[in-house]
Amino acid sequence: MTKIKFALLGCGDVAQRDYLPEFHRLGHRAEIVAVCGRTEARVRAVADQYNIPHWSTDYHNLLNETDADAVINLTPIQWHKETTLAALEAGKHVYTEKPVASTVADGQRIQKLANSAGLKLVCAPCVMLFPQVRYAQALLADGAIGAVYSARGYGHMGVPPWSGYNSDPSPFFAKGGGPAMDMGVYPLHVLTGLLGPAQRVTAMVTKVLDDFIVEDGPVAGKRVPVEADDNWQMILDFGHHCLVSLAANNVVYGTRTPQVELHGLKGTIALDPIDVASPVEILQAGKGWDVVKLAQTGRAAGPDHHLGIEHLVDCIQEDRAPLLSIEHALHVVEIIEKAALSARENRTLAIESQF
Repeated sequence: MTKIKFALLGCGDVAQRDYLPEFHRLGHRAEIVAVCGRTEARVRAVADQYNIPHWSTDYHNLLNETDADAVINLTPIQWHKETTLAALEAGKHVYTEKPVASTVADGQRIQKLANSAGLKLVCAPCVMLFPQVRYAQALLADGAIGAVYSARGYGHMGVPPWSGYNSDPSPFFAKGGGPAMDMGVYPLHVLTGLLGPAQRVTAMVTKVLDDFIVEDGPVAGKRVPVEADDNWQMILDFGHHCLVSLAANNVVYGTRTPQVELHGLKGTIALDPIDVASPVEILQAGKGWDVVKLAQTGRAAGPDHHLGIEHLVDCIQEDRAPLLSIEHALHVVEIIEKAALSARENRTLAIESQF
């Protein structure tokens, strides 16, 4: 079988921490033939370390010059629209980090282009492939906790500055970023993936921090303005009397709150939707709490984003529609977009998209 050739856009912290170290797991089916980054020294170092034959600091040139079949888009949130559109226009299949775009309108442009070009588009986060989420899905299908009418999610981003971050964190706090777009998408994808599309949202959203100074890493000492709202509280109506609360913020130092918790008439499921090594905790009537450890993926711990790349390779080689679909990603973007509008206008808004 011919290997799928990838071009990698963005070689910052997430690329070096989560994606590149795991790509060897696809060595028999895929290879990275080109990499692009904003800083020449960094992109050259990454190309040398991972034996990537071609590098560039201009993604337009790279897309025009490379013979890659597909693109892994790890650029900052605010760049996702333009870089994904450019990759699709160059005839490349795309795996894009979350969110697919900062607005529904931009995401629909991406969707239309991918569909018209007949290209595969896989949208992060790939949490619906994680073992703890699949196990929760099986428990719900088996009726293990009864009918679910309540749930909650939490996207905890932590109070900046963060230690050990190996890139410039500014995009997380610029307009178009923020905790809902960065961390809130994880529980939103899980909750909608398990319970189905949300129907309505009401929210309160505010901004607490003005700026912070980076303490370590390549931009230590830099003052980062906080432009995006950093404190979100949402209530989602899933229909059939099922109501869900969701918080996303970077104004909380620490928490013991489960990032996803589903409440049934006969029990509760609690899980961490990000760490693939985390167990699932289950409370069932008459049995008390049980902690279930699951078989690991190829990664020992943390988010196994590599599963999303494997999924794109499967979709290309087997010509099947992605489970990690643009429709689901757009539904989550619409929830966040409508939550922000709900807060501004002080009203509940309908969610129109389905997946």
